[in-house]
Amino acid sequence: MISVVLADDQLLVRAGFRALLNAEPDIEVVGEAGDGLEAVAQAQKTKPDVVLMDIRMPGVDGLEATRRIAADPSLSGTRVVILTTFELDEYVFEALRLGASGFLVKDTEPVELIRGVRAVAAGDGLLSPGVTRRVIGEFAGGAHARSAATPPATLDQLTDREREVLVLVAEGLSNDEIAARLVISPATAKTHVSRTMIKLGARDRAQLVVYAYEAGLIRPGWLA
Repeated sequence: MISVVLADDQLLVRAGFRALLNAEPDIEVVGEAGDGLEAVAQAQKTKPDVVLMDIRMPGVDGLEATRRIAADPSLSGTRVVILTTFELDEYVFEALRLGASGFLVKDTEPVELIRGVRAVAAGDGLLSPGVTRRVIGEFAGGAHARSAATPPATLDQLTDREREVLVLVAEGLSNDEIAARLVISPATAKTHVSRTMIKLGARDRAQLVVYAYEAGLIRPGWLA
């Protein structure tokens, strides 16, 4: 059973998502919140697999709530999915930097919402890789310009193969696709991805994509 916490300041939005998710045999809404502070409290109380987090909420907003959840060791198994009105939203990019695993547009089709919740719960951080890359590519330029001219020192910890894998993850490739590209087994590809995440302190694949942009391994416009 996949446990979900809903965080949105609009009661009707939460009610709609709750009815949709609870209708699935493998998904259960275990908590709701109308602001970021309550979202963090509900996450700490229920330890959900997924938090569907609105960004714009009163008081503590979704960005700060995402940061607190990502920084809490007791919530290492909880993944945050941002709910947004617009795909190209600078706040979505910032949420990915802070530890969100992906995002969904609020008017997404119900089947896509359910698929997204299941994908994140299963450990697949990138929801719609093409759209996620566009969001990151749109706003990473400014972040990269503000960062140091040289790649972060932690990049030196990666082997050449792990750098290759990091770039391929940033292109939105799955483990199987990485394996095919590098002519290695899917298990080996998964191991390289896991080691790269550990060395860079990334919670999931979405943070690896952000890191690849900010380290200059991928630049906006390089990918179609």
